[in-house]
Amino acid sequence: MTDLPQQDLPLPTDVSEPRLAASVILLRDAPGGLQAFVQHRVSTMDFAAGMVVFPGGRVDAADESGWDYPADLLERHAAAWHSSSIGTDDSQAPTRAGTVLTAAIREVQEESGLSISATDLRPWANWITPTDMPKRFDTYFYVAKPAPEAAPRHQTTEAWQSLWMPVDQILDSEAAGTLKLMPPTYYLLKEIAEFETVDAVWSAEHAVVPVLAPVGSLAAFLKERESRR
Repeated sequence: MTDLPQQDLPLPTDVSEPRLAASVILLRDAPGGLQAFVQHRVSTMDFAAGMVVFPGGRVDAADESGWDYPADLLERHAAAWHSSSIGTDDSQAPTRAGTVLTAAIREVQEESGLSISATDLRPWANWITPTDMPKRFDTYFYVAKPAPEAAPRHQTTEAWQSLWMPVDQILDSEAAGTLKLMPPTYYLLKEIAEFETVDAVWSAEHAVVPVLAPVGSLAAFLKERESRR
């Protein structure tokens, strides 16, 4: 699916445990095609510095309670995540799906000021940071179709700007070297670029297949992208 570049590097001896995280690909229809709401992270961050990313962040303890989603919604999400780490225990999968969903909704609110309904989020992808990275995340990506009048805004100190951008423009700018993407962002946008409308993304057959990028793949990915420019 991703064709990640690889390097022949030794396996690390001290592997950190990945933290659960959630990220949301906010999409909207526009005359020129699909647009995504993205954040340009500041260069001083200790993770993904200077990269263009989707709103999101780690799952907090507070996300484990205080929510009351319909049982059928949790069952659908648990089924979508069944191959991922939160879906391995059938008895706990709906609860863990609810926790990650709550984190996704909270992060969108905190980082863009947008209140989004759980019914407007669809499980889409699961990426795990390579084992050779010091800070690792087990990230659950959702696609979202906010209401047409929704107006997310820039309000996070982790980024210097947040805005709607055409998906094709993001990919073209990445190829030209005027912005940088992490591998998950790049490959997920490449997938989404194949669709013409938000409804087409929403209704597509799309199984969640967890991606654990191989050791050395991030450095190889960035080096490969740089060599193409």
